[in-house]
Amino acid sequence: MIIAIDGPAGAGKSTVARRLAERLGFRYLDTGAMYRALTWLALERDVDLDNGAELTALARENEVTVEEAGRVTVAGRDVSTAIRTVEIDRVVSSVARHHTVREVLRERQRALAAEGNAVMEGRDIGAVVCPGADVKVFLTAEAAERARRRTDERPGLGADALATDLRLRDARDAAQMEAAADAETIDTTDLTIDEVVDRIEALAATRTRG
Repeated sequence: MIIAIDGPAGAGKSTVARRLAERLGFRYLDTGAMYRALTWLALERDVDLDNGAELTALARENEVTVEEAGRVTVAGRDVSTAIRTVEIDRVVSSVARHHTVREVLRERQRALAAEGNAVMEGRDIGAVVCPGADVKVFLTAEAAERARRRTDERPGLGADALATDLRLRDARDAAQMEAAADAETIDTTDLTIDEVVDRIEALAATRTRG
C-alpha cells in the first residue's frame, strides 16, 4: 500500500507522515528532502539555481539517498541537518520549479514507491508522482497556524519573517500544490497530530477492506 500525503509547508506533512508510518510499520519517505539535498549541493558547488540544465545534470550525477530513519545523503555527504535551514527553505522552490529536475527525482521516487508499503510525503505525490496511490491526502492549515509551526521549527527567525517566507514559497510552489482530484483534504489547524493520523489510518483501513 502507498499512502500519499501532500500539502503546503507548515501543514503538518512530515510529522504526520512519520508518525503514521511508525504506526503502520511502513517506510517513511520524505520526497521533499530530495529537492532540499539537491538545493544544498547546488549551493555548495555554486550552481546557478536558474539554470535548469545544470541542475538537471547535477541531479542525474548525484543520487540522493533518503533512509527510513530520516538520514539524507548526497554526493557522499550526510546532509540531514544541513538541509533543514531557513536558507534552504527560501530557495528550494527555485530548484524544484525546473521540470527536468522534477522528472529526474520523480523517477527515483516512483522506484521507491514500487517497493510497496510506504507513506510518501511532499508536493504533487498523489497527483503526479504516484497517481495510483491507495490513499491520497492533502493537508492544509490556516496561514497563521502554519507560520506558528514553522516558527517552532526555525526559532532563529522571527514570526513575521517566516510568515512572509511562507507566502512567497506558496506562490513559487503553486504549480506543484494542486491536490489530486481524488485526495481527501484534511484541515489540520485545530487538530492534534494523533487526530490527523487517526483519520488517515481510518482511510487506509477502508482501502484495505475494499
